[in-house]
Amino acid sequence: MTAPLTPHEPPHDSSHDPSQVPPHGLVHREIAGGAAEGAADGPGLHVELRQAAVVAAMVSLAGVLLGLLWVWLAPRVPLISDGKAVYLKATEGEQAIGADGTFVLLAVGFGAVSAALVFWFRRRGGIPLVIGLALGSLLASAIGWRLGVWLGPSSDVAASARAAGRGVVFDAPLRLAAKGALLFWPLSAMAVHLGLTAAFGPRDPEPDPAHWSGPGPQG
Repeated sequence: MTAPLTPHEPPHDSSHDPSQVPPHGLVHREIAGGAAEGAADGPGLHVELRQAAVVAAMVSLAGVLLGLLWVWLAPRVPLISDGKAVYLKATEGEQAIGADGTFVLLAVGFGAVSAALVFWFRRRGGIPLVIGLALGSLLASAIGWRLGVWLGPSSDVAASARAAGRGVVFDAPLRLAAKGALLFWPLSAMAVHLGLTAAFGPRDPEPDPAHWSGPGPQG
């Protein structure tokens, strides 16, 4: 006798198996959870732009303090007049270089402090915030420079010589000979902020071991 023949069964297609389809509620929860995670990743572009504008404005206002300190700390360049022309009292003096150096040192210090404060209050950072810090720092340097020149000795050397009289020493105008000094505040701020972010900034979350789909341990 021969065994009864059974009809050939097609392979089971799991795509149409209702047991393999996740419940609608679970899909909804996963989508909502993903949206919540996306919202938690950052405050949003509009909020970041507003924060960057506030940072730029606050940092630029600090340029007023830079200008006041520059006028106070920068060495004066002594001039003297013989009634016909104005001369340097000390031809080998380094006061002019000292004025630039004082501005650079102050700008570097202000850049480091402003970057530390921005990082302290906004640790997450972001590209708009960094751009706001850079623009505010450059504007602050320009404000400090122009304010220092304005508050310093008069830029009208001839009038100052006439007011001082012949043979009387008076101060030369406060000038920034090397305009590249204006970049030291933003450069210092970017370097300090980058270092703080690399050392103490938030880290990316570690991958969840439950989602690891690699091979398990062997017997």
